Amino acid sequence: MTLEKKGSGQRRTAEERRAQILEAAISEFAARGLRGASVEHLAASVGVSQPYVYRLFGTKRDLFLAATGRVCDRVQEAFRQAADVDPQNALEAMGRSYNLSRFRREDMLMLLQGFAAADDPEVREAVGARYAGLWRFVQDASGASEEEVWHFFATGMLLTVDAAIGLM
Repeated sequence: MTLEKKGSGQRRTAEERRAQILEAAISEFAARGLRGASVEHLAASVGVSQPYVYRLFGTKRDLFLAATGRVCDRVQEAFRQAADVDPQNALEAMGRSYNLSRFRREDMLMLLQGFAAADDPEVREAVGARYAGLWRFVQDASGASEEEVWHFFATGMLLTVDAAIGLM
């Protein structure tokens, strides 16, 4: 199945359109959060209808979780690549990979929005599971102690907050 973006003459598959919508969703949710984001606005930004977005993702919450998952996938992939490059110093390498030269500010804000929306039980469960998965990945890939992994994630949270507010 292919779709055509209005006025562009460019045809995209449903999977390409899904990826495009996810990127727009990351930006929309990063700026406005789960409750403040507009599916209508993000649909218009990629030239599709709001019903089409719902057809692909189900609910606004499902789209939010897919966007959060996309960012978590990027983080885990960056960690995997870093650990593969320097397996003897995997934890340090993974830490160096988590920065604004690799991730957009919107990615980091999306992570924060995922935590902020955790008053919703489904969001809390899904975001908690993704975060726990990242934790296990880091621990397994690095062989680091629990204390070292705690420090790693504490530093990562500080970097995430710094990306949001320009602390440092």
